[in-house]
Amino acid sequence: MKKLILIAACLGVIVSCSGYAFAASLWNDGTNWVADKRPANIGDIVNVKVVENTKTSDAGKTDLKKDTASSVSDGTGILSFIRAFGLTTAASNKGDGTTSRTYSASTLIACMVTEVLPNGNLVIEGTRDLKTNEETLQLQLIGVIRPQDVDSRNQIRSDLIANAEIGIKGKGTLSRLQKPGVLTQILQAIF
Repeated sequence: MKKLILIAACLGVIVSCSGYAFAASLWNDGTNWVADKRPANIGDIVNVKVVENTKTSDAGKTDLKKDTASSVSDGTGILSFIRAFGLTTAASNKGDGTTSRTYSASTLIACMVTEVLPNGNLVIEGTRDLKTNEETLQLQLIGVIRPQDVDSRNQIRSDLIANAEIGIKGKGTLSRLQKPGVLTQILQAIF
């Protein structure tokens, strides 16, 4: 019995001197089992569903007419060598112009949070390159989102992005063929 009391006392001293022991998990990803994880920090990824349809048209009409008439009579006295002459000019300009453009873009692009604003909104930026048949299309997206607009699949529609800059650039054979030549560009700049 004395041995048991002695062992219990030793264990009591060891436990009180060693402090508390905590168990730690090897897997700690901060997952919340009740709510969906929303992007909140720099480096978080957000998938943007780009669905943009734009149709614009512009029309202009110009009609300008200008007439000018001048005349000088014969000189008299010391200026008798001056003969009478007249000058009449007329100018007329008319022009019509119409521009109509239609754009459509539909894709999914992963964007990274590059800045967290003081109000909690997030600045996102992403690019995607598509290469087909010696042609490269680059889609670039920059904008500001609210974390609460991101759905449970970590996606946000492009129409919910504030200050959105969506650019699509093409580079390759088709782009070179569609671009006017140097002489045409010079003539268009002059005229």
